[in-house]
Amino acid sequence: MSIRILAESEIKQAATGFFAPPLLFANPKNLYQRRAARLRKLSENHPLQDYLRFCANIADAQLDLLQTAPIAIDVRLSAVKDNAALLAQQPLHWKNWQRDPIWLELLQQLLQRIKPSANDAILATIEWLEKASASELNALASQLLRDNMLSNQSDKAIFLWAALSLYWTQLVQQIPHQAKTELGENRQFCPVCGSAPVASTIQLGEVQGTRYLHCSLCESEWHMVRVKCSNCEQGGKLNYWSLDSDHAVKSESCDDCHSYLKVLYQDKNPEVEAVADDLASLFLDDEMEKMGYAKSAVNPFLFPSE
Repeated sequence: MSIRILAESEIKQAATGFFAPPLLFANPKNLYQRRAARLRKLSENHPLQDYLRFCANIADAQLDLLQTAPIAIDVRLSAVKDNAALLAQQPLHWKNWQRDPIWLELLQQLLQRIKPSANDAILATIEWLEKASASELNALASQLLRDNMLSNQSDKAIFLWAALSLYWTQLVQQIPHQAKTELGENRQFCPVCGSAPVASTIQLGEVQGTRYLHCSLCESEWHMVRVKCSNCEQGGKLNYWSLDSDHAVKSESCDDCHSYLKVLYQDKNPEVEAVADDLASLFLDDEMEKMGYAKSAVNPFLFPSE
């Protein structure tokens, strides 16, 4: 099964009634506020306290830029709002979308906001990014989106991804916000931008009990049933692991594809947030890797170097 965004004319014709929406779209302001607050709370007495607080500062900078320097309407997206054929081709897929230079401006402004609180190591990375040419930065961005890593340059990835994500999250606000489930493949990737998830969340509220995967790039969430592996969609060999006493964060492992993805349970803790809680539960990742499982997710605050 796959998920397709509906054109505006199709939305008016869509059937009404209760169902689990295939897609949930981010409220960026609320998202960055919640993420920063959650990171700071999780940092209390945490072995990675300084890094979690640094990541909270990045979320603060993203929120500030969202409010003070929002991107303009992209006329290319205006042209596809009522074009079902173009929407079906995922116009925001990272492989196909031609990035506007505004993302580079977002990067430079984000660096300026982080710079005052940076230590010497982070400051050196910021200064390198400030001096780099547009072609160098675009090449790194393309590699990062393609490989989810920067070989021997992982220190730059967090800043590049933060700017790219802020750019993509705002682009998503410019497309129709309704979708439907259809036959198809690649459900493990975001149906909006084609990126890998950060983690999955078992929701509260109107969609209580349903599982949504949270996109690492555009911050959209897409529905996936709970009885299947989020990576290979097999359901016969799933296991769940946790290091927390409240079991609000677990790893779902699959012995068919030998991958795992974090699952966050809002009924156990309504404050859980995909990026923050995945990052703060790194010790669970260590245990999963020791057992031979590979992570099928990307955390925008944690990129491998090779």
